[in-house]
Formats: sequence, C-alpha cells, structure tokens
Amino acid sequence: MYSILKGVKMLDLSRLLPGALSSMILADMGVEVLKVEDTSEGDYMRWMSPMVNKLSAYFILTNRNKKSMKLNLKSSQGKEIFLKLIKHYDVILESFRPGVMDRLGLGYEMLRKENPGLVYCAISGYGQDGPYRDLVGHDINYIALGGILGTTGTEQGKPVIPSVQIADIGVGSLMSAIGILSGIINRKSTGKGLFVDISMLDGIIFWMHLAMAEYFATGKLPKLGKEMLTGKSPCYNVYKTKDNQFIAVGALESKFWATFCHIIKRPDLIDHQYATGGKRRKVLKEVKEIFRTKNRDEWVSLFRDQDVCVTPISSVEEVCKDIHLTHRGMFFEIDHPTEGKIKQISLPIKYLGENEGKNLPAPAHGEHTEEVLRELGYTDESIKSFYEKGAI
Repeated sequence: MYSILKGVKMLDLSRLLPGALSSMILADMGVEVLKVEDTSEGDYMRWMSPMVNKLSAYFILTNRNKKSMKLNLKSSQGKEIFLKLIKHYDVILESFRPGVMDRLGLGYEMLRKENPGLVYCAISGYGQDGPYRDLVGHDINYIALGGILGTTGTEQGKPVIPSVQIADIGVGSLMSAIGILSGIINRKSTGKGLFVDISMLDGIIFWMHLAMAEYFATGKLPKLGKEMLTGKSPCYNVYKTKDNQFIAVGALESKFWATFCHIIKRPDLIDHQYATGGKRRKVLKEVKEIFRTKNRDEWVSLFRDQDVCVTPISSVEEVCKDIHLTHRGMFFEIDHPTEGKIKQISLPIKYLGENEGKNLPAPAHGEHTEEVLRELGYTDESIKSFYEKGAI
C-alpha cells in the first residue's frame, strides 16, 4: 500500500468484481476506501465459492486495504447517515443499474448539493442512457455485443470465451479508476466535482481499435483465426509440442522471424513469413510438424536468450512460481484474522523510490461500522438505536 493518494477518501457502494478491483487499485495507491454494504448479504462476492474459510477467495483477493460498514440505504436513518458521510468523502463509486440511486433519493444531483466537489463514478453494463440502458448483462454479453467474442477463436472452431473478464476488469475496473483519477485532478484545478459514466459495452468498443481500424479503412470483416494477430500467420501463432504442451510465437518483425527460422534450421521459410493462400497453409503445417519433434521445455531452452519472441504457454501454477514475476514482487502474502496467510497479486504500477507500506486484509462485513459512526459524531446510544431500527 502506497501513500501516493493519501488524504483522498472514497465510498465504495459497488458489488462484485469491476468496482471491487477499481477501488482496490485506488486503495493500494493510498486512497482511504470505505465499503458501504447492505445489512443482509453485503457484497455478493463475499459468499462466492471457492471459500478459504469464512470468506470467498475472490473477495479476499480484491478487497484489501479497505474498511467496511453496514448501512441500510432504504431506511430514513440509513439515508441520514449516508448524507452525513458524503460531506466527508471525495469520491463515490457504485455499480447499480441506472436509476437505482435516484430512486433511493441519493442520486448525483442530491449528493452534489451536500458536496459540490464530489466525484461520482457509476459503472454499468450499457451506460446511464441509451436504448440498452436498463438491460441486464455480464462480461460474456458485453464482449459479445462489442465484437470481441465474434473475433476470438480458431479458424476451424467457434467463438472462444476468454479466460479473463475483459469487460469487468479491462473496462469496469480500469476505466473507472482512470475516470475517478481524472475527476480528482479536475477538482483540484476547478473545485468542481464530476459524474463519471462508465459503460462496459462502450469500453469493449475501445478495446477493438485494431479490428475497427481495418474495418473503417477497408470494409473487411475480421474472420476467426484468419487475421494477422489471431492465427493467420506462421510467425504469430500457437504450436503444440511433443509432450502436448504449447509454445507461443510472436515473431512479427522480419529480424525476429529470420532468427527463428535459423534456430529451427529452416532458413528457406524466411521469405514466407506472411505467405497467403496455399503457401500459408503449407508453411503453417510445416512449422507445426517441427514443434511436434521436441518437448516444450526443450524448445524453451533452445530459444532462451534469443531475439525471437518465443515463450512457453504457462499454467497458473507456473505463473505463480515464475522467477521474473517473483523478482518483480507480483505476489505477496497477507495475514488475515480468520483466513490465515493469503496470497495476493501486487499492484502492477511501481513507484520507483517510494516505499510500499503495510497492506491490510479484506475487511469483515461491517467491521468498521461503529468506528465510522463515532467519527461522524454519533453516540453509543444513537448507534444502539440504529441497530434496533435496522439502519446498520
């Protein structure tokens, strides 16, 4: 946990992956993040399998360095507490369907009256307006509508679902963090807040830059496994090895391809890097056959330290043990009071010369409720009354 953004305070009302990872990124940078969770289940991710002990492994990995309070925003007392909270915070993040906060009487227009400098970020599937505004969806739906799923797969097969949540993380988490940071910068110069509208479908379109660029220029539609970066070319492809493992070749530049061809003892293939038609299929078949002559690690050893852009396709276990990632500090452990020692993935943004402080474990549901209320000036008697009325 760094102190780069120390002094910035954020209320996180979001649930599940996109908002959780966004607020954790900011918490790792030093933002004081308070998760505001409902009084029943809280963030649904808390209870998702696999469980470590009492908490979900997913929740533990995406909610470090945060506090948690229970608050019933449907109750009059809960609204009162929230409106008092908002005066002391710089940012609010939510991932409800559009209009939910307005129906609660806690929409942006209401909250900005209490705090004119508020940076309000809403993550949703389709954005705050438009024909799809009220539709439900998940990652697979956004990448399907946005074109990624229709361009991901092999030449012989059907669209393949990516193993990572591109819309959730690549858009919901990262774009919202960028939007919030820009809002904080804007407020420093103008004194005004912002409403940041993050649509995961919009963000998927932004991810489609190269495919869209070709379509805009030529009108050509991408075909599964037949584009330069999706398996068309022998120099940018995936190959199975003798031991049924896989190797990734990314020798796009001619110098890398030439070195590659010399190492596999086929300099005659140098001029066919971007072959088309029957020649492409012939070269691809020959390179596939060559890779089937050795085990994966034999190929890794042969290409090691060569300028060829050839790497093994690693398992999750191998990634966790990778010597370079270990050196970069991409994995570390946190002691959790109920879950024991928990492995975590590090913030991938490194601040050279800045010391990273202690990281705190993911909070229990409502762990900091009373602490926060006392900081707002509420007495023990008031807090007891809130419990009795179901506000906290």
